[in-house]
Amino acid sequence: MTKRDLALDLFHSFQTHKRKTKKVIRETVQSKTDPQLLSDVIAGLVHDRDWKTGIAEGTLFSSWASIVGQQISEHTTPISLLDGVLTIRTSSTAWSTQLQLVAPDVLATIQHSAPGALVESLHILG
Repeated sequence: MTKRDLALDLFHSFQTHKRKTKKVIRETVQSKTDPQLLSDVIAGLVHDRDWKTGIAEGTLFSSWASIVGQQISEHTTPISLLDGVLTIRTSSTAWSTQLQLVAPDVLATIQHSAPGALVESLHILG
């Protein structure tokens, strides 16, 4: 009868098991509880709730001076945007007349600078 060396048996068992196991390939599936970038979360909210148009309209109103230029923005204020019609209030009737003369250019600039805002025409109040 031979004495068995338990440590040696354990070592051989470990080596055999090590050879038999297959490598597990983990998929990179993110759970909702995993940490995420804030920008990715906000982009997901904007997409899921269809806020893209609303954000574009807000950008139009908040960036009015950079879109239409400093001189025009000093004498005009965007009031509302409903059904594609942007209502603009001017500081005087003279500015209302001037803005109506350049309205096609202003509209093209707005459509280029804020394409998601869906501005189709201008309504100018003076």
